[in-house]
Amino acid sequence: MPDNQQIVDALILPYLNHAAEMYAQSYATRGDVDTAMRLGCGLPKGPLTVIDELGADAVVAGLEALHAQTGDPVHQPAEILRSWEPAGDAASDAAAFDGARTVTKVGVIGSGTMATGIMEVFAKAGYDVTFRARTEDKIAGVIAAITKSLNKQVEKGRLSEDERENVLDRLTGTTELEGFGDVDLIVEGIAEDLELKKEIFATLDKVCKPGAVLATTTSSLPIAEIAAVTGRPQDVIGMHFFNPATIMKLVEVVTTPETAADVEATVLEVTASIGKVSVRCGDRAGFIVNALLFPYLNDAVKLHVAGGGSLEEIDAAIKESQGYPMGPFALLDVVGNDVSLAIEQVVYEAFGHDNWKPAPLLEQKVAEGKLGRKTGAGFYDY
Repeated sequence: MPDNQQIVDALILPYLNHAAEMYAQSYATRGDVDTAMRLGCGLPKGPLTVIDELGADAVVAGLEALHAQTGDPVHQPAEILRSWEPAGDAASDAAAFDGARTVTKVGVIGSGTMATGIMEVFAKAGYDVTFRARTEDKIAGVIAAITKSLNKQVEKGRLSEDERENVLDRLTGTTELEGFGDVDLIVEGIAEDLELKKEIFATLDKVCKPGAVLATTTSSLPIAEIAAVTGRPQDVIGMHFFNPATIMKLVEVVTTPETAADVEATVLEVTASIGKVSVRCGDRAGFIVNALLFPYLNDAVKLHVAGGGSLEEIDAAIKESQGYPMGPFALLDVVGNDVSLAIEQVVYEAFGHDNWKPAPLLEQKVAEGKLGRKTGAGFYDY
């Protein structure tokens, strides 16, 4: 039976190191890094708080020992750890709304689970929502899905029947992007297809009124490339919701060098108004959560293949020692191994660390159609 501490050291120390490096590069604040991982992954503590509690010296010693074994550059302790000053757990620092533009009407593009959840969130918060789906059948499907969700809330006493009808009255479906001519904020929520997103934003540039904020919910694609197809890159921003949007509290607010300050302020204010918590970061692969989460998940697959523990042993060690809601393999199956592989490929290509190249076993699972819970089999059978 493997030693639980060896599992923890192999998976958690590189994750802590990466988080420290992210903070050292001023990519995100200490509070936003910790808040992102707590709310985005359901972790009991953010990674920088964990470093505070373990002691940076202990983290450095563990990484040095790991680096001596592997020779992997990602296991070299981040320089900031050698002069680390504890600060304790911090709340998100994203709370500046000065100069925000007025938003009363929101447009949402898409008809999948994420887009539908975003529509419901905005409509429940009192915004008029126009949404675009490709066909009338898909429009009907969106309304049916939101009605079903609201009905459950009425049954549980969380919503009155009048409130349900008011929410539904705020929703208007369209099959044409031209229907967004009068909206103040667009939230694009289609699949992770860069060319399709660029095509949509090029059209939005033509049909949206001046001053409309154009947001994409991409979790990994370069926002600057999407913004570049418009004549208003200053109005383009990332607004990365987490699934399911009706429940998850986190939104990563992602700016490019050209994003206007009042556009960021607008999205921060709107995010707070719908009951979500914002964290701010720049436009690079994985943003905060996926950039930290997926190398850790990839490490778990490689550790298992190398004989570092069974799926069950690794999952149990992480849950018991770190208090995580689930271990890495259970989480991979929940996220979907195809989704995980796609994100890992983007992160690997962006950063170029050999250690972050997707594990062959993960690629094999996807090739076999074992995508996780949604297919009935992944790393585990369901």
